[in-house]
Amino acid sequence: MFKRSAPLGDRLTALDEAAAIASPYLPQSQLARIGQVAKAGAERRALSGDHTVVGFFGATGSGKTSLFNAVVGEDLGKAAARRPTTSSPLAAIWQPEGSEQLLDWLGVEDRRTRPGEFAPGAGPLILLDLPDFDSVEASNRAIAERLAGQVDVLVWVSDPEKYADSVIHDEFIRPHASHSAVTLAVLNKADLLHAGDVATVAGSFEELLRNDGLSKVRVIPTSTVTGFGIADIRAAIAKVAKAHTAQSARIEADIRSVTQDFSSLGKVGSVDKQAKRTMDATLAQAAGAQRIAETTAAAYRKRLHERTGWLLTSWITRFRPDPLKRLGLREESDTVGVHRTSMPELDAASKAVANRGVREYAAAAAAGLPHAWGTAVADRAEEISQGLPAELDRAVARTRLPAEPSKGWSVLTVLQWLALLAALVGVLWYLLVAFVPGVLTPLLGGDLVPQIEGWPIPTLLIMAGLLTGLVIGLTTAIFGGAIGSGVKRRTRQAVQKEVAAISQAAVVEPLEQIRADYDRFAEKIAVAAG
Repeated sequence: MFKRSAPLGDRLTALDEAAAIASPYLPQSQLARIGQVAKAGAERRALSGDHTVVGFFGATGSGKTSLFNAVVGEDLGKAAARRPTTSSPLAAIWQPEGSEQLLDWLGVEDRRTRPGEFAPGAGPLILLDLPDFDSVEASNRAIAERLAGQVDVLVWVSDPEKYADSVIHDEFIRPHASHSAVTLAVLNKADLLHAGDVATVAGSFEELLRNDGLSKVRVIPTSTVTGFGIADIRAAIAKVAKAHTAQSARIEADIRSVTQDFSSLGKVGSVDKQAKRTMDATLAQAAGAQRIAETTAAAYRKRLHERTGWLLTSWITRFRPDPLKRLGLREESDTVGVHRTSMPELDAASKAVANRGVREYAAAAAAGLPHAWGTAVADRAEEISQGLPAELDRAVARTRLPAEPSKGWSVLTVLQWLALLAALVGVLWYLLVAFVPGVLTPLLGGDLVPQIEGWPIPTLLIMAGLLTGLVIGLTTAIFGGAIGSGVKRRTRQAVQKEVAAISQAAVVEPLEQIRADYDRFAEKIAVAAG
């Protein structure tokens, strides 16, 4: 189903909003051009909508002023008591009511009111005689260039000698090529040509204009000496004025001119999720997730051995430094996020890995974006890379490390102490029998070392205590190794989770904002372009 364009006012608003969105990205010259079109269009619509403004533009010697006077029907320069300067714009006005603010906006001070109508049904009309656009005076060129961007209809006046001048085409006509719907072209001084050559030269001029991009312009040959073609140019101006669409057509042409470079834009949406996962894995590697996981697992095994190992040897473990404390790692997560670990700063290799992860994600984030936004993504990624090592350190500081064995292992700790107590009872029994047997006589009678199946009970106590402690120690060491692998995996996942959160806030969101700005810009440009 055909979708109608937004109203012109909404299109101008969208264009102005597009300029604001693109201000951090596009070159200042391009932004100024977009902003100027939006501003000028809005200002022109706020002024008289009844008057059609037609500007006569021409190079020195083209007979532009003579043609202007012939179309007006009087030499206004001679008719005036005083004209401010010969380079000032001169306005001929039909039905001047309501034109004052419009002429003020155009910056035209010399104003001449004409009686009646320019042509039946033409309505309010303003014709402007403008300074030569190739004048050696910079101020004259500036006036012509400014008004070329403000008038509703442009009349390009040339002559047989200068119609092919590349400077005129390159610097003045071609920049306004998108305005062919509101452009008239005149080959003046046709009396200098043989009658049979007029159509040939006019055709050559038309071809040059088509090469400039003015596909809809017809060249009108004229002569102010013989009056040839004057009626044709008046008729062409009257036709445009009667349509009462020149103002809107001019504004639409301006909008097309500044949006054509973005005509192929479309929304890019979000970055592929796989790019984020790849970056997170790379950043976790740079942050030392594997080393932290191994250290946490080592700390878990050490503490488990201290708690459940054979008591005769496990005390030696306590003299070894705790792996986590040696790295300055916190076991409880730093929820505030301002503390840092005592781990050494990332070395050059780790920083290179982190930078690679960010660059690869930035490349994915820049995919599908125009050069200006792609450059902004690359620049922002470079800034992010500078502060990323500190962010990764904070991610580690916020990670809860599962290095402490659960309280369930306390049962085995109790058994270890009971086993040691049994062994000590056996040893003490033999000591009492050897040195103070009288202490045991009231309890055991004459048999101070009773036996079970031929085994002395003190010996059984010593053996059971030592073997039980040793078996428990070996068993927990085996289970500790297996559980340590799980601790390593959980630690690595916990670090990766915190790194993923850091990358989301520090990398993804800033770069996604640039992509979102581009999407908003593309949407506004689409509305403006209609």
